[in-house]
Amino acid sequence: MSTRNLFFVVFAGLAPFAMPAMAADIAQNYEAPQDFSNQAYDWSGTYAGVHLGSASSGFPNPFADKSGWQLGGQVGTNFQSGSMVYGAELEGSYSKGSKYNLGGGAELQRTWNGAAKVRAGVALDRTLVYGTAGYSMAKFKGKGNVISDDKWEGGYLVGGGIEQAFDGGLRARVEYNYVNYGDVNAVVKGGGKRSEDLGSHSVKLGLNYGF
Repeated sequence: MSTRNLFFVVFAGLAPFAMPAMAADIAQNYEAPQDFSNQAYDWSGTYAGVHLGSASSGFPNPFADKSGWQLGGQVGTNFQSGSMVYGAELEGSYSKGSKYNLGGGAELQRTWNGAAKVRAGVALDRTLVYGTAGYSMAKFKGKGNVISDDKWEGGYLVGGGIEQAFDGGLRARVEYNYVNYGDVNAVVKGGGKRSEDLGSHSVKLGLNYGF
């Protein structure tokens, strides 16, 4: 038998054993294309947005005579670990009509306010349920028989909210905040003083864009 014919005989004999091994090797090295359509939403990153809401000295009621509207913006960042989301946020807003009764005809009206907050929550894919806490400052303007100058007061903030993510980086949320400013003093006509432990309740609708 010639050398060439011997080669073909050996090749034909080994082929049935070699083909399955080659096929297994190809299958092992082949990476199927990944399907990203079902991946969980990622809340990590920086965001910025605006909010509109109602603030009151009592439980938030936009139709109460002591309630007022507020309009502002916020910027923050999130970090996600599994389903847990942590973050920090700065916000500022202008409000009008939110009044606080000190008694004896003395009133204060909240105008500008800002807050530095941290928040933590649980992500249910595109829905985030969270709590928030921080420090808030507000500028109060004298009304009625108050003659003292406008002044800033600060206090602790607690609250919570629900945020929903949409395509294109847009997110909508509703958030409740309670701020306690402690005892706030005001000078009234005649030189007397009024003091009251002031708190603020607010409900805000917000729209954010994630970067």
